[in-house]
Amino acid sequence: MGAVRNRSNGFDGGKMDSEDKTIYKVVLNHEEQYSIWPAHKENALGWNDAGKSGTKEECLAYIKEVWTDMRPLSLRKKMQEQGLG
Repeated sequence: MGAVRNRSNGFDGGKMDSEDKTIYKVVLNHEEQYSIWPAHKENALGWNDAGKSGTKEECLAYIKEVWTDMRPLSLRKKMQEQGLG
């Protein structure tokens, strides 16, 4: 007899269902720092939707493409004012 999948925990006779089926959204804070958040949850305080949602991999690929400067916005502005970049 084969193992029966338990829908509550993903167990199917020794193998865990590790595929993440969660839909995420990309969020952005006031310092222009990016993160992902489950799309079905309310954003954490201070984080706003960045306009992209999808699988974890799709959201992380989007962040990798658009977040080219990891420095917080306030630091970038300060450095620019001082002529440092």
